[in-house]
Amino acid sequence: MSVAIVTGSTGLIGSEAARFLHDKGFDVVGVDNNLRETFFGPDGSTLWNRERLQRDLPRYVHHDFDIRDAAAVEALFAHYGAAIRIVVHAAAQPSHDWAARDPLTDFHVNATGTLHLLEACRKHAPDAVFVFTSTNKVYGDAPNELPLVETETRFEIDAGHPYHRHGIDEGLRIDQSRHSLFGVSKLAADVMVQEYGRAFGMKTGVFRGGCLTGPAHSGAELHGFLAYLVKCAVAGRDYVIHGYKGKQVRDNIHSADLVSAFWNFYERPVPGAVYNMGGGRQSNCSILEAIDLIAELSGRELRYRLSPENRGGDHIWWISDTRKFRNDYPGWRQEYDLRRLVSEILAAHSA
Repeated sequence: MSVAIVTGSTGLIGSEAARFLHDKGFDVVGVDNNLRETFFGPDGSTLWNRERLQRDLPRYVHHDFDIRDAAAVEALFAHYGAAIRIVVHAAAQPSHDWAARDPLTDFHVNATGTLHLLEACRKHAPDAVFVFTSTNKVYGDAPNELPLVETETRFEIDAGHPYHRHGIDEGLRIDQSRHSLFGVSKLAADVMVQEYGRAFGMKTGVFRGGCLTGPAHSGAELHGFLAYLVKCAVAGRDYVIHGYKGKQVRDNIHSADLVSAFWNFYERPVPGAVYNMGGGRQSNCSILEAIDLIAELSGRELRYRLSPENRGGDHIWWISDTRKFRNDYPGWRQEYDLRRLVSEILAAHSA
């Protein structure tokens, strides 16, 4: 028996990983207590996705506990032991704004929960590959110091800067910047995952994501902007843009492309490796550009208003340079561009 443990298994990345690994022949053990609904209200609930996983995947077993519960994590890993081949850790508190409301919960979910998983894995399944879904927010607002040029619909980096062609690489500093409390808790987890790879020789990999999205995303106002934009357009809701005149740029990667990258890493892991992983130059947009694209594809105009207040530590411009991962894993292919990605999210919300 080959077991895959997936945390946050009913969320966007977790459910994509669960389906992918089940198709690869693994017995999939999901851990998710729908804390996302606590964070974001009914829009954030992932119970619908849990029902789909349990219906569609005969070798999927669900555990409804919190990764802050060290005893529950320990018992799970002890039960499956050496049969565990891969751990995909996608459970998180993912919002800047929510973290500021409750820093203790944010840190314990993101940092302490990750430590519980790492230690249980080290004790009971030391040969397993441990994949961590990190975030570009570990860089804080250092990207905002880049030379940016304002255009009609977006901010763009100066054409003469080294990051212009491919985006931001892993060499950007991670300290001496404003992170948001969310960025701090994820950075603590990020560095701990690296350290377990280096200190104990575990097969740990860190993927610092841009905007991760796809049709399985339970987008909410405080997290998952592209999916939430689509939800607002389809439902006729108003949308609030926070700061930067809606010209802030994000790269967007489909959950399937990210999980495909996880699989490439699983097949040839590099302990303690760190990769920026996002849509890159192939798939990026400002919020204004996303609104226009959704209107074009759906035929629905989105009502929105601009708030002058940007979120603390938020990025004005982020495009991931994924060349380090592509060089290490030349067989990986990014299948989705922005248009195909948005079309798929629209189809899911319009069904």
